[in-house]
Amino acid sequence: MVKKAKTQVTDKKQPDKRLEKVSTEYVFWCHDGKIFTDIFELAEGLAAMSDETFAYHSNTEKQDFSHWVRDVIGDELLADYLASATDRLNAGDYVTARITLLTGK
Repeated sequence: MVKKAKTQVTDKKQPDKRLEKVSTEYVFWCHDGKIFTDIFELAEGLAAMSDETFAYHSNTEKQDFSHWVRDVIGDELLADYLASATDRLNAGDYVTARITLLTGK
């Protein structure tokens, strides 16, 4: 009789991919020259950018923040919220709330 080796199961929580920095080729290049590599930087950037810069990326013709979050970060829910944001502060609030939910902090 051959005994099977027991595999040790750990209860370590895997890091959430939505919180990680993206690789160089997928960074968000903002119209004002800022570069965002994760949603933490996006939250800070939204708080600091001008209303004009926000409007350049988020308007009736394009939703750059929403598309980046959906396609690169992989967060459908946050992308939907960003698509409905009325201004940069509203968008920043959505990102900050999502970070809080994902990090538990």
